[in-house]
Amino acid sequence: MTFIVGCTSNTPEVEEQTFTLAELANFDGQSGRQAYVAVDGVVYDVTNADNWTNGSHNGQRLAGTDASAVILSSPHGKSVLAGLPVVGTLIND
Repeated sequence: MTFIVGCTSNTPEVEEQTFTLAELANFDGQSGRQAYVAVDGVVYDVTNADNWTNGSHNGQRLAGTDASAVILSSPHGKSVLAGLPVVGTLIND
């Protein structure tokens, strides 16, 4: 399912997607694929984010997963999410 995020006259429409866990798993950052991670139902693009390489962050392969629990135990917590592009919403299967 896809929906359009509201826009103003100065900004273009941005298409935002919904993802199941199975669909999100396809965005694992491997073999040139985009790297997405979900936190609290929001899906972020970490493909070009600092400290992310091929879907891994500090040695943990997290891209393509719901990393909500993992981020709570990280030293930076959710503060780093503010600068990441939002690409969609995680939904229940």
